[in-house]
Amino acid sequence: MVWRVVEHHKRRWNVTVAAERRAPSAEWNLVFSFRCPGADAESVWVTYPISSASKAALFAQADKLSNDALAAALAERLG
Repeated sequence: MVWRVVEHHKRRWNVTVAAERRAPSAEWNLVFSFRCPGADAESVWVTYPISSASKAALFAQADKLSNDALAAALAERLG
């Protein structure tokens, strides 16, 4: 997934994707970094409920997610 921008509560968030694997699991978990640029820069990491044994397959699934799905994941994390 290429870098994206989503909006939440009238703030723009730059979104990047990462993969995380925790021992002893062989599965990679999808993680998004949401960064709100500006003077009061904020950064939030959100684990998304998708996993795969292949990082490439995981990133391909991330590409299919809509901006609305990403904004909803951020909203849930921020409460």
